[in-house]
Amino acid sequence: MSTNAEMKEENITAKPEAAVSEKPQKSNSGMLKVLLQNNIRQYGMIIALIVITGLFQLLTGGILLKPLNVTNIVLQNSYILILAIGMLPVILTGDIDLSVGSVAAFVGAITAVLMVNHDFGFWATLLIGLLMGLMVGAWQGFWIAIVKIPAFIATLSSMLVFRGLTMVILDGRSIGPFSDSFRAMSSSFIPDFLSGESLHMTSIIIGVAICAVFIIIEILNRRAKKSYGFDILPSVFVLIKLVLVCGAVMALAVEFASYKGIPTLLVMLGVLFVIYTFITSNTVIGRRVYALGGNEKAAALSGINIKQLKFIIFCNMGVLSAVAGMVFAARLNAGTPKAGTNFELDAIAACFIGGASTKGGIGTIAGAMIGGLIMGVINNGMSIVGIAIDWQQAIKGLVLLLAVAFDIYTKSKER
Repeated sequence: MSTNAEMKEENITAKPEAAVSEKPQKSNSGMLKVLLQNNIRQYGMIIALIVITGLFQLLTGGILLKPLNVTNIVLQNSYILILAIGMLPVILTGDIDLSVGSVAAFVGAITAVLMVNHDFGFWATLLIGLLMGLMVGAWQGFWIAIVKIPAFIATLSSMLVFRGLTMVILDGRSIGPFSDSFRAMSSSFIPDFLSGESLHMTSIIIGVAICAVFIIIEILNRRAKKSYGFDILPSVFVLIKLVLVCGAVMALAVEFASYKGIPTLLVMLGVLFVIYTFITSNTVIGRRVYALGGNEKAAALSGINIKQLKFIIFCNMGVLSAVAGMVFAARLNAGTPKAGTNFELDAIAACFIGGASTKGGIGTIAGAMIGGLIMGVINNGMSIVGIAIDWQQAIKGLVLLLAVAFDIYTKSKER
């Protein structure tokens, strides 16, 4: 009897071990397929950016990727990228903000009046501009989060209100020029501390440092996933990823180093990118934003303060609209009544082209930046080729339509 009991006990304890040993291991190709399926939007947009860049590089006879033009692409689209960073959390919650272009123009007008007409200093003007953006965001958040007016209606109203106020403040005319320190926000470059002769060596060192940080982060993330028992990519795929990313970073660093170096605006964008990527990916408020966009009722039942979260999101959008407005005003060297026209459409398009879902809950800061760059490359490439502005608008509209269609198609394949 005891022998039979022991044999049964051995069989029982042996089953889990057998099950573990018999667990099928994913092949390298299988893991790559799963990776592509889970990140089809992000990788699809990266491929699209590479293809579009290559196409316009051929059509422009190599002008697109010349150092001067690469710098111009960054400077010309910096304010759209700033707005896209703020717009993504709004879209993640299933809302939209149509007022960001008018708010940018409004803040740009205020800074012009303060600095040009009333001799305010750089820091005082900058602080007042940010506070005005925060107040506008709080105004929007009140109507949307507290009064529960649909975001489309509330921000459409604000678009009209702040466009009108911009005209009133400027009295229908442009006001400028700004001080040198204010203009430097959109026209200065990082100094070359290493005094390179043919190349801006500081830009090269920054590129190497970015690559080193990226490699370290990838290694740490891989170790963390492995320690928790998550599936990880084979080493060869990780190596390919590191080579491609670092190669792109160093190629861009060489482009900047061949001209005047890295623009100050690119540094600002990099800081905003890192901060907002960390917030959306690694903080409680970031997870709550995705939860709210995924299912608002479930988010409320889980204890998330929906009103507070939406209020914060629109306050953040107001601040970044102010930043974009001041950057654009500094680039123009004047506050103008027509500033910010269609900025909201470009920012929204950047998010959707970059993989954000029209229903909320899906999207990344990196995707929004890639979407903004796609729009920027298309705009710049078409201008160099000589395509008329009306055709440019039509093509951009088709690109947005295809991006949303791609989003709907990928969602249907996931079901």
